[in-house]
Amino acid sequence: MKAVGLDEPLFVRRGEGAYVKTADGGRYVDWVMSFGPLIFGHADRETVEAVQQTADEGTTFGATTEREVELAAEIVDAFPSIEQVRLVSSGTEAAMSAIRLARGATRRDRILKFAGCYHGHADALLAEAGSGPATLGVPATAGVPTVAGNMGVIPPEPWFLEALRQLCDASGALLVFDEVITGFRIARGGAQERLGVRADLTVLGKIVGGGMPIGAFGGSAEVMSRLAPVGDVYQAGTLSGNPLATAAGISVLRRLRDPAVYEELERKAARLEAGLSELALVQRVGAMATLFVGSDPDESGVASVTNFSQASACDTERYGAYFRHMLERGIYVPPSQFEAMFVSLAHGDEEIDKTVEAAAGFFAK
Repeated sequence: MKAVGLDEPLFVRRGEGAYVKTADGGRYVDWVMSFGPLIFGHADRETVEAVQQTADEGTTFGATTEREVELAAEIVDAFPSIEQVRLVSSGTEAAMSAIRLARGATRRDRILKFAGCYHGHADALLAEAGSGPATLGVPATAGVPTVAGNMGVIPPEPWFLEALRQLCDASGALLVFDEVITGFRIARGGAQERLGVRADLTVLGKIVGGGMPIGAFGGSAEVMSRLAPVGDVYQAGTLSGNPLATAAGISVLRRLRDPAVYEELERKAARLEAGLSELALVQRVGAMATLFVGSDPDESGVASVTNFSQASACDTERYGAYFRHMLERGIYVPPSQFEAMFVSLAHGDEEIDKTVEAAAGFFAK
């Protein structure tokens, strides 16, 4: 909250559909949606019931359950690039494990990532945040968010992912797509379905647990067979693929087989984009969007944001003022210029129009 000029965070007491209620009695239209996973909104009844029924059978066993296999099957069915999948407990753990696997499979140590892209808090991925030096060279892997979401929503240039695919093929590196945010959100098969480029390894999280803590990574059977216990690359976790998370994930992913879900998300997100675009620069891919606030009182300041340098040039103080203005009017937008708004099926035209009206009041000042 300090990024938007507040000293204290919101203390959420409960969520209901498109809204969160706070401990001090506030009620807000929520565009954060736990940073992405709540496609059906807060306290979705089917998801909650799946978790409740599963909890009656036990919360963790330290052993395999059928639900792990069922959830893995949903993931494999959605992503043609994934033949086998390993479940873990978070997106950070999935990214860390995918890198370990890539290093084991290629017998190379170096990794390549891109400025402004967040792949969890493992040391090798946060060199600029005090974790030590990064090493570059002929890499074991190139880690890419297919659509950037942690410097604001920035879609790739049309040639970018295909060029990376060709470079990795030429150098023998593995191409890793971080679809923790985009997987099952901007399409059932994530950005790979929407943009038409396949990864060697895919990192997933958030939605595959229906809002419960989970992560996953997967790829070809050849590469994944390098993982223990079959292969020599060790990975394990007592709570990986735990019953509650897999039950919630199955409940959500099976419903996402219906194309009408994404058609409705697209309609809602387009309505939100159309309203906000009258006020400032908005960039959207599917059901995720960012409003970029420039320094000019009347303009967004840039025609489009295509990289981290341009994103960093946004007026973060003015975005903070925008955040506070919206919060005072019952609208909870991301507490950072560099995060995305997430549209859910629980958001209706009323919530969208209320949000656009409140934003218009800010930009009219």
